[in-house]
Amino acid sequence: MKKFLTGTVALACLSLMGAAAQANTAACLITKTDTNPFFVKMKEGATAKAAELGVDLKTYAGKVDGDHESQVAAIEACVADGAKGILLTASDTKAIVDAVKAARDAGVLVIALDTPLDPIDAADATFATDNFLAGELIGKWAAAKMGADAANAKIAMLDLSIAQPSVDVLRDQGFLTGFGIDTADINKWGDETDPRIVGNEVTSGNEEGGLKAMEALLAKDPDINVVYTINEPSAAGAFEALKAAGKTALIVSVDGGCPGVADVKDGVIGATSQQYPLLMASLGIEAIAKFAADGTKPMPTEGKAFFDTGVALITDQPVEGVESIDTAKGTDLCWG
Repeated sequence: MKKFLTGTVALACLSLMGAAAQANTAACLITKTDTNPFFVKMKEGATAKAAELGVDLKTYAGKVDGDHESQVAAIEACVADGAKGILLTASDTKAIVDAVKAARDAGVLVIALDTPLDPIDAADATFATDNFLAGELIGKWAAAKMGADAANAKIAMLDLSIAQPSVDVLRDQGFLTGFGIDTADINKWGDETDPRIVGNEVTSGNEEGGLKAMEALLAKDPDINVVYTINEPSAAGAFEALKAAGKTALIVSVDGGCPGVADVKDGVIGATSQQYPLLMASLGIEAIAKFAADGTKPMPTEGKAFFDTGVALITDQPVEGVESIDTAKGTDLCWG
């Protein structure tokens, strides 16, 4: 909760109080999909703030998570339309860099939301959860919850994409670090040699992908008892696969959306790290309006390479040494 409050206080420092958008300022929001509730909430935040500040907002999304080509086409369309700023959650954080550079060279402010580009300074700014910390919190919680049995855990790693976008790597490696597992090369997932890891499968961040990934890993080892998931839709799919197989496991995840918090309350997920996409998008629109007004670009949180919008661990099963809030509070805050 402390992290969330820090992000909220920092918002006051970034506030555009007294700074109005220039007339007819154009902006774009480009998300990975328009169906994932996380991005729906992000669009809601951007749309509301754009209406408040008089920003003309256009929104774009990939057809599925990983649809890099649609995002490139959207960037090009935004530049051609004279957008002053682009908010982007990149599906391929490396491949998108050339398109982002072209936009920035054309004078467009590009802000990455949630998912840092690779390298992070390929964007003018990043507004995001500390995704490594988000993973680390659920890793520490899972290890503490298991106690001595953590030494003999059998862990399923349900990741996002074979492209390994930065958010995918950060959450995965944060979880393993929190659980006490050597990550080998911390800049990628899947190269670990710890025998507790049954394997990695990708989910595309949706329920069907989570179900299929869990089925594949259960076929490899039916005794899996810990499941890391990139997000809550994939966690829901993993739960269904476990239930169909007559199995149970400790499931942890990241996002903290209202449906995900409900799954924590119902015992589907043991703990999740909550982030705040509406805040990210609102801040992004404010930053574009400020840039349009006087050329000012947003600054990162002190000591970090990005603007930290906060994270909180949500669980109804608190453990000693890991700060958390319960599902009642998590419901109040979900994706605000």
